[in-house]
Amino acid sequence: MQKRCDWAKHHPLLIGYHDNEWGIPTHDDQQLFEMLSLEGMQAGLSWLTILKKRENYRQAFNHFDIQKVAHYDTNDIQRLLSNSGIIRNKLKIHSIISNANCILKIQDNQSFSDYLWAFVDHQPIKNHFEKIDDVPAKSALSEKMSKDLKKQGFRFVGPVICYSFMQSIGMIDDHLTGCFKYNED
Repeated sequence: MQKRCDWAKHHPLLIGYHDNEWGIPTHDDQQLFEMLSLEGMQAGLSWLTILKKRENYRQAFNHFDIQKVAHYDTNDIQRLLSNSGIIRNKLKIHSIISNANCILKIQDNQSFSDYLWAFVDHQPIKNHFEKIDDVPAKSALSEKMSKDLKKQGFRFVGPVICYSFMQSIGMIDDHLTGCFKYNED
């Protein structure tokens, strides 16, 4: 049996996410938008709750097509607010739409991926934590990213959300030293 990070041992969705996504560098703008949206939706909730609803989110938000989501109108918002398959938080739903528009503005000059990965000089940061308690909830880097995203108009992008986002897209690799994924490059 493979040894995993402590948080990923108790549910098949967490195991699959840990083994196949978390900490793996992601550069596709649409996937980055999906992960930023899901991390924002997680605020105040468990990641497992979001993973259980992930396919519902994909269906509800046109598979996180940035162009389509950016052009959602009041009818789309009402549709989302009545969708029992997602978290029906009005502020979070509005933030996803607003963030899609922010991404489009960034894409006028560069890819969303290039913008994000510049925070780490386009190289993942690999940490060497032994215990889950050693992994921070935020860092100076996540605070810097949060501040810049907010300056660009993004919402639901506080330093804790940004740190989780950076972990999810592989900018920061926080697999514990005893995890089988730790030694993968």
